[in-house]
Amino acid sequence: MDSEKYINIEAPGGTGGPGGHSGSGSGGIGGSGQGTQFHLSVDGTSHWNINSGGASKTVFSTAVNTKQRKLCPLPVRSFTGRQETLQEIHRYFAEAQGTRLVFILHGLGGSGKSQMAFKFVQEAQDKKRFSDVFFIDATSEETADADLKLLAPASDNTSEAALSWLASNHNAWLIVFDNADDVGLDIAKFFPPCTFGSILITTRNQQLCIHGVDSQVSNMTLHDASNLLLRLAGRKAVEDNKEELATAIVKELHCFALAVSQAGGYINARGDLKSYLALYKSSYDKLLQRNDIQGQSQYKTAVYATWNLSYNRLSPEGKLLLQIFSCLHHDGIRKEIFERASLSRLQLDDHHFQVQVNQVLAQLGGSNKTWDALTFNDIVGELQAYSLIEHNLHDQSFSVHPLVQQWSNDTTKQNMGFIQTCALAIIAMSCYFNTEDFKHITTLLHHMTRLSQFFRKPMDLRISVWLAYIADRQGQWNDSELLHSTVFERRKSLLGKEHPHTLISMNSLASIYSIQGRWSHAEALQVAVLNSRKRLLGEEHPDTLTSIANLAWTYSKQGRWTDAEALQVAVLNSRKRLLGEEHPDTLNSIAELALTYSKQGRWSDAEALQVAVLDSQKRLLGEEHPDTLTSIADLAWTYSIQGRWSDAEALQVAVLDSRKRLLGEEHPDTLTSIANLARTYSKQGRWSDAQALHVVVLEKRKTLLGKEHPDTLSSMNSLAWTYSKQGRWSDAQGLHVVVLEKRKTLLGEEHPDTLLSMNNLAYVFERQGRHSEAKALRQAAQDSKQRKDAASKPTQIEKLSSAKLASAAAVSANTVSLSLHETHIKNVKKPRNWKRVFTSCFGSTGERNIEHV
Repeated sequence: MDSEKYINIEAPGGTGGPGGHSGSGSGGIGGSGQGTQFHLSVDGTSHWNINSGGASKTVFSTAVNTKQRKLCPLPVRSFTGRQETLQEIHRYFAEAQGTRLVFILHGLGGSGKSQMAFKFVQEAQDKKRFSDVFFIDATSEETADADLKLLAPASDNTSEAALSWLASNHNAWLIVFDNADDVGLDIAKFFPPCTFGSILITTRNQQLCIHGVDSQVSNMTLHDASNLLLRLAGRKAVEDNKEELATAIVKELHCFALAVSQAGGYINARGDLKSYLALYKSSYDKLLQRNDIQGQSQYKTAVYATWNLSYNRLSPEGKLLLQIFSCLHHDGIRKEIFERASLSRLQLDDHHFQVQVNQVLAQLGGSNKTWDALTFNDIVGELQAYSLIEHNLHDQSFSVHPLVQQWSNDTTKQNMGFIQTCALAIIAMSCYFNTEDFKHITTLLHHMTRLSQFFRKPMDLRISVWLAYIADRQGQWNDSELLHSTVFERRKSLLGKEHPHTLISMNSLASIYSIQGRWSHAEALQVAVLNSRKRLLGEEHPDTLTSIANLAWTYSKQGRWTDAEALQVAVLNSRKRLLGEEHPDTLNSIAELALTYSKQGRWSDAEALQVAVLDSQKRLLGEEHPDTLTSIADLAWTYSIQGRWSDAEALQVAVLDSRKRLLGEEHPDTLTSIANLARTYSKQGRWSDAQALHVVVLEKRKTLLGKEHPDTLSSMNSLAWTYSKQGRWSDAQGLHVVVLEKRKTLLGEEHPDTLLSMNNLAYVFERQGRHSEAKALRQAAQDSKQRKDAASKPTQIEKLSSAKLASAAAVSANTVSLSLHETHIKNVKKPRNWKRVFTSCFGSTGERNIEHV
């Protein structure tokens, strides 16, 4: 070795065989030949020499000094699960050597990133995957620099020298950068300047994912979280049902690693599984802030404390946006909510609060009815950098971990009341921007519902009105009733019983009662509105006529066809005289009267009116106008209930094709058209065709509207009926039971849809030979109907000149009017049996967009 001086240290000649367990037993026979030699030179340079067939070769040189570099910590003994991610890391670093491999574990603070990295290193070293592992604390630039210096040669004690040495080391080394959370840290400056080597990073900063392959560390699986809790609880987990209790606890903790670990430590030190569950529900905020009892936890800080570290680094705008996000539903948060609210023209009643909301939106990118997407994206990026929110690339939405929301709400309690009310205002303003964007309104419902505790509290009336509109569009009748009632009572108190705005609120509340099947309540309000409008506005004012039409609709829903017809004729004649024969409102009145005729079994009369309306709409509006398509659908329904299946199918297919092309395949009107076509297939005995369409509609409505929306339940009911017609009794029963229970909860036990579900389920029981159960159900349905009928007594109306308005003298020579008058004076035919369900979709085609089962 030339003139250099070395201290020669030789390894044993070979590797010994396996020894006994835990030090007992005898080792195997040692290998033969000369082993590895380690030569330490006087100047501090060292070489690893490996003998191969008697020849020695130098693999690399390294620096040796008296400094003690950090070792990678071992994972805690309680580490469990995460096998899928661990295998992903193993597979990645098993790729061909000689190339730079960088893997980033990112996620929320306390999710278990570091422990997973430590576990991987332990498993990798057991397999002798790496020649050496270098651990770097990357909490800050200072800590990273200090740890790198420990690797530098004694002659050049700098981090740059350490990186140069690593770049000259061609063995299979691994660097672990742990806790690289600071968004100001340029982690790449600490990468060795070479094209080989392995690097593993743990971070909250999602921006570091640009450096390599990444995996997000999120919630543990329910099974893994339960096992971790039980292991940490140790001897305190003695309950007979400990697995069940553990599952309940980790569900409350959303399977978040740090929270589960902290709970296990607390239980081990001071409690038991059963008492902790009750304690957490009553004092979760105090428990999640504690760091005095960590037990066997691998974490040094409490759940709330670890997030406070990130929160304190946020800008004021970032803190504000996180607080608003924490008020909304944890999933499906879209930037469009804030953009549309900023561009909205909705003016709140409370001017001072309006100014405050505008100021909030201005901080987030909205100012003077404009929108700065760059500003909003920068704020969102700040929250993403600390993994406080997640970005869903599939639908471009954001989500917040439920525990983060909980923490945010608890740590900002002083300002939370304003933030929550402001969030409701933003939701309402966002809806007002475009009232016909059904998908957007659907996304707003979940966020609105999370804030439903405010519905009973004093709130800006315009906010309440538009929140009620969202609830209406989504069929959330309980929330809708609460909001409309609140608005009505406040307007009555502030403005008086007969103020136009009060009457509008009363009418809206009546509509909700009607939808819920509470006919007497609806009728009472509608009659009150009608009498007030007649007295204040006159019998033929547009608002008065609208009230008459609404009351007629309620009569129709109760089967009071003669009463409904009389009012509809009165409205029609007034609208003809005031608005003209072919005004849209006039044509709509004719169409509603035609539906009443259909309900009475007067199919030819209904068809004559529907054909006349359709001809006018085609000529005036065009063949693909939404109103025209609705009229075609109405006529198809009339054909269908007369058994004219081919005629009905031809019209329904035409409407469906147009709506798909004009509105899209997921628009509510399109889905209604599919459902009606499926019904026609069923009536023809084409069960498989009907089933296929019903399944499509059901799945799309579940996604778009939710599992409990009335339209979704209608689809489920239709599919169940199709199953029963094919003799698939168990499938049909399962769906009918779900529909019945949901309708009882949402609509009440006396609602017509609920009674229909009871009879449908009874039919399935009968076909299965379960006659006693079927009889009991039918009796219960009959009793409910009798109670409803007894409560629905006609309400007295002040003098209404409907007879005069419907007289023959008021009918002109127009073809439509003559047809109407002739059908009006005919003898009413005996009504036929019929069943139908009206959807609650409020698409562009309005309430006449019907689906029947």
